Amino acid sequence: MLHLFLDDRPWFRPKTHGYGAGLPIAWQGWVMLAMHVALIAGLAMLLKKETVIMTILLFIAAFAPLPLYHARTKGGWRWRWGERAADKRPRKGRGK
Repeated sequence: MLHLFLDDRPWFRPKTHGYGAGLPIAWQGWVMLAMHVALIAGLAMLLKKETVIMTILLFIAAFAPLPLYHARTKGGWRWRWGERAADKRPRKGRGK
C-alpha cells in the first residue's frame, strides 16, 4: 500500500492563474487535502479556549505540508497568467 504514495505521478494540477497548486488530480491528493483540512479544523475545535497556542499550532499546521504540495504539483509552482491568446494560436515556422 505504501508504494501508492511513493510513486512519482503528480497529485495536484497547477493553478491557471497565480502561484501554487490547484485542485487534486489523483486520489492521493484528495486524501492529503482532506487530512489537511481535518487537521486544521480539529486543532481549531480542540484548542478554541487557548487562543495563543491555537494560533501557533494552526500556523504550523497550515504551512508545514506546503513542500509536499509543491513537490506533487504537475509542472511545479510558478506564476501563471492563464491561457493567453498567443498561447492558443499555433506558432508559425516551428515544427512539431
